[in-house]
Amino acid sequence: MNATIFGPEGLEITDWERGFFREVQPLGFIVFARNIDTPDQLRRLTHDLREAVQRDAPILIDQEGGRVQRMRSPHWREYLPALDQMAQAKDPLRAHWIRNRLIAAELHDVGIDANCAPLADIAEDATHPVLKNRLYGYDVETVVAAAKVCADAHLAGGVLPVLKHIPGYGRATVDSHKDLPRVDAPRSELDTWDFAPFAALGDVPMGMTAHIVFSDIDADAPATTSAKMMELIRKDIGFDGLLMTDDLSMEALSGTIAQRAAASIAAGCDIILHCNGKPHEMQAVADASGAMTAAAITRANRALAMRKNPENIDIPGLEAELSRHLD
Repeated sequence: MNATIFGPEGLEITDWERGFFREVQPLGFIVFARNIDTPDQLRRLTHDLREAVQRDAPILIDQEGGRVQRMRSPHWREYLPALDQMAQAKDPLRAHWIRNRLIAAELHDVGIDANCAPLADIAEDATHPVLKNRLYGYDVETVVAAAKVCADAHLAGGVLPVLKHIPGYGRATVDSHKDLPRVDAPRSELDTWDFAPFAALGDVPMGMTAHIVFSDIDADAPATTSAKMMELIRKDIGFDGLLMTDDLSMEALSGTIAQRAAASIAAGCDIILHCNGKPHEMQAVADASGAMTAAAITRANRALAMRKNPENIDIPGLEAELSRHLD
């Protein structure tokens, strides 16, 4: 398999995509709002993506709730931003579990079996608005507890959680979609604060890197393309799940799209995430990424083995309970 996850271009798989995916064999796919119209249409798309590679490939989405949710009304529920819900709920962790269990049910129903959540970044007063209200709290203990609840709720619903943004993006004061964040805090402070939630969440099966520079560790490269940071993530933080990049199209990274992919693989990322659906870029990324390493295959197999049939739930009952928590 190729060490990639790709986002298709539109609501239906194109003839070019069908042939490309069959030949290249990416590990899986990710869908965005541009790929989503109705439940039936989305079920067809997820079926066709798997059919193109002739296997039960994982299909991912960013469905955090709040501002970052690709499936929206009228077909799917709308949710408060996570930080707002945590502040408002009578029992924050129970409400957080319900929210994420309902999200998992919605995803599983349309053939999506991995979600880019939980977030274990710690909110700061200066955290950039693109991220802040997506987070779960302002301290290590709260963030770890909520992230574990989120991961458990997804697994109970047959959906793999993807832990992000490793090793921590909460100090970022710029948007990595547009620029490269830099953090100058000393390593000792990062270990006990920014990195600590991720160290406590090492059993989450999949993870996503942060496009951010930690100058006390590697002043020259963001975590995604830094061998020093990848070693820290694997050895010091202890994350041994399947590790993918954040989207290579984000402007925090420099170089061509192929150079970004090659640098990320060389640094130690298992999988390249490419999201914009542009065919010429997908071909370049596939060529630069190459085949998955033996270690990446082992991690992928371990993660995919955690997919299971959802546990039965009373959806109307959970909806009513969530409403009571937020009254």
